[in-house]
Amino acid sequence: MLRNKQEMHKIPHIELQEVTKNFSRNGQSTNIGPVTLDIKKGEFVAIVGHSGCGKTTILNLISGLTKTDTGSIRINGELVDSPQKNCGFVFQEFSLFPWRTVIENVEFGLELRGIDRDKRRIRAGECLELVKLGHVLNSYPKELSGGMKQRVAIARALAYESSILLMDEPFGSLDAQTRDDMQEDLLNIWSETQKTIIFVTHSVREAVFLASRIFLMKTPHNTITKIFNIPQPYPRGIDDKVSIETNELVYNIHVELRT
Repeated sequence: MLRNKQEMHKIPHIELQEVTKNFSRNGQSTNIGPVTLDIKKGEFVAIVGHSGCGKTTILNLISGLTKTDTGSIRINGELVDSPQKNCGFVFQEFSLFPWRTVIENVEFGLELRGIDRDKRRIRAGECLELVKLGHVLNSYPKELSGGMKQRVAIARALAYESSILLMDEPFGSLDAQTRDDMQEDLLNIWSETQKTIIFVTHSVREAVFLASRIFLMKTPHNTITKIFNIPQPYPRGIDDKVSIETNELVYNIHVELRT
């Protein structure tokens, strides 16, 4: 059963304080921040913003793959100053190795960490069962649909046993029906694993359905200027009256932030 947001831990799991980052892209300089936010342990939050506003950069900063220019990031109270092992990534692109079977793809990160073959095989199998792919362990990526490939990518991230799952528009390339199915399944995975999830998306509708809180980013300032608490408990109906009304409200605020 999906958890109500009131049941989540109250201790901040992730904290960003006045974080800024400047980088160059296509010959143009872009400034991100300052960004200040806190995310509780086991919370599912979404970051919504227009292209180029810095959503992916925030994920990279949290994971330690990118260093801040100013400000600080803490996970469980510890300063983030290097790549974090307790962060799993899921991208829009599946990035599966075509020469490896499904279970071998899921095992890959564990293999790099030197985990014993039998142990990593058991762990990978458990994660594939969680994403409903226990029946295709020995298949190759070319034999899978787009939705199935993304499930493999999610299983691979889950296999690391990290407490944080960073998801960068993971369903953006899927067809509408598959995307809806994946959203439902992700909520079930979140409920079962109790991970902290930060989900980047362009879709307000998707964010309203999935998240307990939505961080809205404003361009061109590229910072979080609105935090919207979703009032509906889980489970939710994506097209019920309250969801539609909430979606319209958040969407209108989102549009206003662009001007």
